[in-house]
Amino acid sequence: MKKWQTKDQLIHLLCGLVQIPSVTGSTAEKLLPTYLIEQLNTLPYFQRNPGHVRATPTDDGRLFVTALVKKEGARDTVILISHFDVVDVEDYGSWKTHAFDPEQLTSLFQAQQQELPSAVQRDMETGNWLFGRGTMDMKCGLALHMSMVEKACAGEFDGNILLLTVPDEEVNSVGMRAAVPVLLELAQEFDLHYKTVLNSEPMFPRFPGDQNKYIYTGSIGKVLPGFLCYGKETHVGEPFAGLNGNLMASQLTCELELNTAFCEIVDGEATAPPTNLIQKDLKKEYSVQIPHRAVTLFNLFLLEKKMEDVVESLLEAATNAAEKIKQAYAKQADLFAQNSPFTPRPLSIQVMTYEALHAYALRTHGEEKVEQILGSVLAERGRMDDRDMTIELVDQLAALCKELSPMIILFFAPPFYPAVSSRQHPVTQRTVAEMEAYAQAHHQIALIRQSYFGGISDLSYAGLQYPASSMQPLIHNMPMWDKGYSIPMQALEAFDVPVLNLGPVGRDAHQWTERLDVDYAFGTLHEMLQHCIHTLLKEAKTSEVS
Repeated sequence: MKKWQTKDQLIHLLCGLVQIPSVTGSTAEKLLPTYLIEQLNTLPYFQRNPGHVRATPTDDGRLFVTALVKKEGARDTVILISHFDVVDVEDYGSWKTHAFDPEQLTSLFQAQQQELPSAVQRDMETGNWLFGRGTMDMKCGLALHMSMVEKACAGEFDGNILLLTVPDEEVNSVGMRAAVPVLLELAQEFDLHYKTVLNSEPMFPRFPGDQNKYIYTGSIGKVLPGFLCYGKETHVGEPFAGLNGNLMASQLTCELELNTAFCEIVDGEATAPPTNLIQKDLKKEYSVQIPHRAVTLFNLFLLEKKMEDVVESLLEAATNAAEKIKQAYAKQADLFAQNSPFTPRPLSIQVMTYEALHAYALRTHGEEKVEQILGSVLAERGRMDDRDMTIELVDQLAALCKELSPMIILFFAPPFYPAVSSRQHPVTQRTVAEMEAYAQAHHQIALIRQSYFGGISDLSYAGLQYPASSMQPLIHNMPMWDKGYSIPMQALEAFDVPVLNLGPVGRDAHQWTERLDVDYAFGTLHEMLQHCIHTLLKEAKTSEVS
């Protein structure tokens, strides 16, 4: 008897997955893999092959799940990846207690439509939508993949299917980063030849109200650059005797915020410009001393830029900001001097990388002192967010070298998502062309190809578009690298598998109005996903023959 093939069966499976409140970092996130394994083990294939379903721990004690359906004599394998963690539900307000009960929440929303945004009301009038945290992002994708696994168990695919579902995609991608070396081990153990990593993240709208349907041949990259601004302390009564760190950070934010010079355009697709994610001073308590240390961090999307070019452009922006700070400081100092017996002092601001600061600290203060300071900060790991930990590492090292101030120090904080694109891969090109034609002929859908999925995804860890050695400018300027955060660069370089993303239609990811188009997901997409896997495995055999 089939378990996960009809729309009703898939809705039931999805609701069961959503009802486990697997918020990133929660206890439920650690428990959900047990539920998945229990469900998969109800399939006769896995009862006969118990070693094919596995839960593998990450370094921090979370688990990712793999489930391999091996067709006798076959090597060609499609990997189906998903994540089972979700963001928190604080935004649901009075509906918070129902956020993980899709059917109940949907009923409540239908009864109170007048309280919902107009766009949500329009959707409810014209379609079959299921609400709740994780319905679209991305437990629907996981449910669909479990359905494909069941089909594979029944022998419906001419090749192997490997399901991989991971925790922590929403924060640091601990799960996927830990999974890549294991995927290489599984390939060796079971003699697998990976053909494509197929994700089913929901379609990402390119503009408000976007109704188009997409298939993606890659995923956007992301880096998190920060600037530690170390000015000069002074009493508020003598502001020109020092330099306020908040002034420095604010000027940097003005320099980078929405700066379209940082946008990349590839095949007509443009990245969003950088935007600020964190800006704060580093004073521990109130006093009349100016906050002479501050920090500012930015989201920066990447497509094809090399890390050395990224660092160069960020240093250039910091240098521009430093010059504007100096000019503004000099102008105000001159004006103040007109009404006070005050002789303005020239201001100099150094701009440097964390790598340069670290090298100076070693030369000037010695390795033992530097390691002592960094070690005392790292001892607090687990009590601080990785961003705060990174900031503290840079701040403590800057304080050790305060003779260099005023200074602006460029660094990188976790997470880092490499950009990935398989748009030039022949198997990917032929598969996408087939899916475009199939969607139009069988479902009257114009499926539009996009080079990059714009919402950030674990597909970033399916390979590297540049050699691992090209990542040195990032590694050397990320204080937490190999100190609690890293990416298995060599494993990514060895893995290097083409990627695709074909997912459901949803709305309002990470919002209290998150919802899934059920008819499309468990009707149209369910059928198209099956055809996509057939096509990939057929393409694999064609490429082997040619």
